[in-house]
Amino acid sequence: MEWEALMVAHLTDRLGADPFCRYSSAMRFGMNLLLWTTHVTSAHEPQLAFVKECGFDGAEVPLFEGDPAHYKSVGAMLDSVGLQRTCSAGLGAEHNPIDPNPAVRRAAVERLRWAIDCAHALGADVLCGPLHSAFKEFSGHGPTDEEMQRSADVLREAAEYAATAGVLLAPEALNRFECYLVNTAQQMRDLCERVDHPSLRAHYDTHHMHLEEHDAGAAVKLCAPVLGHVHLSENNRGVPGRGQVDWSGSFAALKEIGYDGWCVIEAFSRLDADFAAAIHVWRDYFVDPKHVCVDGLKFVRAGLL
Repeated sequence: MEWEALMVAHLTDRLGADPFCRYSSAMRFGMNLLLWTTHVTSAHEPQLAFVKECGFDGAEVPLFEGDPAHYKSVGAMLDSVGLQRTCSAGLGAEHNPIDPNPAVRRAAVERLRWAIDCAHALGADVLCGPLHSAFKEFSGHGPTDEEMQRSADVLREAAEYAATAGVLLAPEALNRFECYLVNTAQQMRDLCERVDHPSLRAHYDTHHMHLEEHDAGAAVKLCAPVLGHVHLSENNRGVPGRGQVDWSGSFAALKEIGYDGWCVIEAFSRLDADFAAAIHVWRDYFVDPKHVCVDGLKFVRAGLL
């Protein structure tokens, strides 16, 4: 297809002879900056420096607001600190990919294009999150085949655009309290196979799968053919290793399938009151956010390397 030739030519120009080299490197560890903020600015350089000092390879930057110019400046700050980066985003009711109104679905494509533009300006190689449907928007029944197809159509168009920017889209399965379209590894794999595009891969999160799956290891293996991004998150969103997630099963499966992409620690605090309320974090799960970085990285590295 013509767009595939354009994609390869564009990425080869940006990344070298192997345009997909960034998706096939050794496992890298990242820290999701939602631990501190929903909007990264120059005021967060001390936190970025600490993430680097802990030994992380990169940081995951939330895309809630702003424009490409802002994220270009954040990218420069990350370069100065010495951190690679991924990013995350979500969608609201006004740009829901599965809405029956074509105008709302078109708004979803445009919102995803905005996020891809910001990710590109940031210098991120992965854009992850619940990109398949609007966060906490429920119909009162389970997903329909028509809704799954609407999501796939929107994501395919977004993936074609992401390919030109050198960004991998990684839609995430969420627990049933946060979405209804994609809750399980099987549903996430089915959606990825519907989209059927090389610039879209599955995002597996240990927190959500702890709630939804019977067997964490089996869920990882089920995702293996389409897996592109992993979040390492405790059941209570605290320090990895201090809760109930089946870490041994998840780690063993990730090693068995030879996963070599990003593994990003995701934990939440109450530092941003509005965000904490949106995700129902009503109490602290650690004394200091820095413990998540130090103890969390030590734990997941020991389990995966």
